[in-house]
Amino acid sequence: METTTLALLCLAPLLVWRIYSRLKKLVARQQSHLWRHWLVAIGFPALILFLATTTKFDILPLSSLGAGVLAGGWLGVLGLKLTRFEQVGKHFFFTQHRYLALAITMLFVARLLYRGMEIYLNTRLAVPVPPPPFGQSPLTMAAYGLFTGYYATYAWGLIRWRKRNQTLQSSE
Repeated sequence: METTTLALLCLAPLLVWRIYSRLKKLVARQQSHLWRHWLVAIGFPALILFLATTTKFDILPLSSLGAGVLAGGWLGVLGLKLTRFEQVGKHFFFTQHRYLALAITMLFVARLLYRGMEIYLNTRLAVPVPPPPFGQSPLTMAAYGLFTGYYATYAWGLIRWRKRNQTLQSSE
């Protein structure tokens, strides 16, 4: 094994740990900003449509993407039920369920790292074999679908919560 491959394999756990520690801060108590929720609620479904076109409408990757989106949507609803919502004065705060959000995000990051390692190790072969095109990998499509479905559903739920509580606040 080459030294660059060994170095990469040794640095991978450090990279995963840094990503995990960074994500832990993102699932702590956050102030709710409607523009962020709208960006995710509109941007992620658009990303899902783009990813669907990268599958070239091949049945296995497309169905994996769809299954991931459905599972992500269901987990997004579960995540909303487990979320703690707060209103302090005029400010809105929410705290995601830490383990659910971290598990989904780390699964997505792990799949990205795996694809990167696959491409890197493939270039080290005497005769490199091109990896499958981006949209043709069912596992990658399922991971993207799960991630985007979860956060899109979660963002729509946060928008509904904000709208519901905004009308209550204005009526008081």
